[in-house]
Amino acid sequence: MNKKPYRPGPKRPSNATRPKGRNRQMGGKNDKDTNAINDEIRASEVRLVGDNVEQGIYPIDQALKIAEGLELDLILIAPQAEPPVCRVMDYQKFKFQQRKHAKEQKAKSTKLVVKEIRFGPQTDEHDYNFKLKHAIGFLKEGAKVKSYVFFKGRSILFKEQGEVLLLRFANDLEEYGKLDQMPVLEGKRMTIMISPKKPGSKKKDAQAADDAPQQDKNDNTPAEE
Repeated sequence: MNKKPYRPGPKRPSNATRPKGRNRQMGGKNDKDTNAINDEIRASEVRLVGDNVEQGIYPIDQALKIAEGLELDLILIAPQAEPPVCRVMDYQKFKFQQRKHAKEQKAKSTKLVVKEIRFGPQTDEHDYNFKLKHAIGFLKEGAKVKSYVFFKGRSILFKEQGEVLLLRFANDLEEYGKLDQMPVLEGKRMTIMISPKKPGSKKKDAQAADDAPQQDKNDNTPAEE
C-alpha cells in the first residue's frame, strides 16, 4: 500500500489571534445558561422591567438600544408571557443572583430521610430499649422514624399486643418526635410514623408546663364547699 506524500499546509502567523466573540453583547454566556439575551431574543416586542428603565412594552430594537445605552444586557426572563418579559441588567450579576437564590433554596429544603425500626410482637425489654435508643438518635438527627411490628405466621393473633407496643414506643419518644398516625395494620405489618420535633418545640412544651401550675397558683376563685 503506497502512502500519499505529506504536504504541509500554510503555517499560521505567530502574531495571529483568534477573532474575538461578542463578549459584551452576549454577556459571557455559555452553553449551560438558559436565558436568551440581546440578539438571541427573537420576539418582535418585549415588556421591559428593571431598576433604571421606564417599564412598558417596547419594540425589540428599541429595547436593545435602551440596554446598550445603559451598558447593560437585555435578558429574557419570561419567554411564555405575552409579550415576553425582559430585564435590563448586567448579565453576570443576573447569573450571580440566580446561583445565590438556588443555593439558598437548596439550603432551606431538607432531604427527607426515613429510618425503619422493626419489632416482633413479643419483643423483650432489652431489645426494646436498644431500639428506643436508636430511634432517639435518628430523631435528633432530623430523620423520620418508621416503626413497625412484623407478624409472622400465627403471631398475627398478637396484633393487639403489637399495637400496645407501638403506642408505648411513640409515648417514650414524645420528647423527641410527634406521632403522625396511629398504628395501621397493612398485611403482616402494623406501622406508625414519627416525625422529629422542630428546634424550639421542647422549650415551648417546657414553658407551657411551667405556666400551668402558676396559673393554678394565681387562681383565687374560692373552692366550692
